[in-house]
Amino acid sequence: MASLSLIGFGSGGWGALLLFAAFITLCVTATALMIGAVIGTIVAAAKLSGNLVLATLGNIYTTVFRGVPELLIIYLIYFGGSSAVTSIGKAMGYDGFLGMPSFIAGALAVGIISGAYQAEVFRGAFQAISKGELEAASAIGMHRALRFRRIIMPQVFRFAIPGIGNVWQLSLKDSALISVTGLAELMRTSQVAAGSTRQYFLFFIVGGILYLVLTSLSDRVFNGAERRANRSMPTAAMGKA
Repeated sequence: MASLSLIGFGSGGWGALLLFAAFITLCVTATALMIGAVIGTIVAAAKLSGNLVLATLGNIYTTVFRGVPELLIIYLIYFGGSSAVTSIGKAMGYDGFLGMPSFIAGALAVGIISGAYQAEVFRGAFQAISKGELEAASAIGMHRALRFRRIIMPQVFRFAIPGIGNVWQLSLKDSALISVTGLAELMRTSQVAAGSTRQYFLFFIVGGILYLVLTSLSDRVFNGAERRANRSMPTAAMGKA
């Protein structure tokens, strides 16, 4: 019971810090997912463009960032970014080391990794659209921008939700690796609490439970979004043009 009191929210308890660390984990994962969505959209468009050079660059990107260990990418972004920031500081007359902010480095690194997976999700979602719908839209004179807004974007979003949900879960787990940069997310805070109290088993179990809570809630959110997207998908989108 004495060890359990360490997790309390009162004086000397780690409960509030662990919950705040879980919030930081959600923030860095959400930021990474948005960065990855932008990158993934660009890479997917390149791979679907029909241009050999763009498609090759897109394939290289997805192959490299899905094949290289995530921790290595985090190290490269964090230490490489810190070196770049320090060089810029020296060029501006500042003599000293400037570290890249842990949150930015972590979100960017996980976002780059996420972008490689999201590119494949978006590419697959686009290819799942019925070619007949696109041909019918062109036949009735629907211009490209309207076709994208009324037909392509809603269906890509609907088909991509399950895959994006999987990428979110992957990014949520990858966020634990950001602890190497010193960011006080859930894994880092669990390590600090365990080291400070010598209650390693207790705090790592609590950290694992909080991760399970986050992933379970995330599953419910994405499942709900998928059901809603399937219900609201217009059956006669072209008729509204």
